[in-house]
Amino acid sequence: MKRREFITLVGGAAAIWPLSAMAQQSALPIIGFLSARSAKDSVRVVDAFAHGLLVAGYMEGKNLSIEYRWAEGKLDRLPEFAADLVRRPVAVLVAAGGSNSALAAQNATSTIPIVFVIGGDPVKFGLAASFSHPGGNSTGVTLLNDLAPKRLGLLRELVPKADTFAYLTNPDSVIAAGETLEAIAATQALGLKLSVLNARDEKGIDEAFATLVQEKVEALLVGSDQLFDVHRNKLVTLTATAGIPTMYQFRDYAVAGGLMSYGPDIVDAYRHAGDYAGQILKGKRPVDLPVMQATKFEFVINLKTAKALGVAIPPFLLARADEVIE
Repeated sequence: MKRREFITLVGGAAAIWPLSAMAQQSALPIIGFLSARSAKDSVRVVDAFAHGLLVAGYMEGKNLSIEYRWAEGKLDRLPEFAADLVRRPVAVLVAAGGSNSALAAQNATSTIPIVFVIGGDPVKFGLAASFSHPGGNSTGVTLLNDLAPKRLGLLRELVPKADTFAYLTNPDSVIAAGETLEAIAATQALGLKLSVLNARDEKGIDEAFATLVQEKVEALLVGSDQLFDVHRNKLVTLTATAGIPTMYQFRDYAVAGGLMSYGPDIVDAYRHAGDYAGQILKGKRPVDLPVMQATKFEFVINLKTAKALGVAIPPFLLARADEVIE
């Protein structure tokens, strides 16, 4: 073979190889991961989701590609992000970080399978016909966050002499109204005063805490919302500065320095979501996979924070805690 012919052959192969490699890469199934949270505050749950996928036989970069879209607590971004992922198109659309994400995904497609991780009732929001037979193109895991009375009760046991409580919520969340009504009813049943404070963004959080201090609130219950997850460290700092005993939703808050948390094991929920996404990639349909409910709940107390606030944790509360951070 002549030298010129050899160079031409090699050059042609070099030009073809990247194209074939790209074709192989594009052939990988794509999961769209839509979340109302941020990448920074979702490291644990993304790892859990990846673990669920691995159990189903899938690993990102090996036989799967994942496109992430993070709304960072700005719920109005979700419809645009969902539509973008549908245009890709993706093989499965994972709607994480709350019911707003799932509704945005459902509005974007009626054909692409959706796996959701939400905090409300999927039947109530039209995401599933029933838990056992979801129907349509959606299924997933619900945390069923109707836990405001339980959280309030634990907070009341911590500060039995307090009678002025506050509840922080994001009114733009589709589950906010129901959770707020539950908190109000639980407070009234205990004969306590409750101030409901709304925060739609970071500025709203600052304004809410200014009101807390002005009204001399004695204890705070933080509602379940992705905006608060995104600004978790800020919330923990503000409550510490204000010296207000606070109950949060997830363990991550207590680990970050929050006083107490009570809520579902969110890591377990995302692991199940990863497994569901993998099963759908293998050929199962959402109608074949019943909606799962959270069954593991965690009560966590941060003793270091309690000491800094000058709050004595009763022995009976310590005994009931699943984890005590010292």
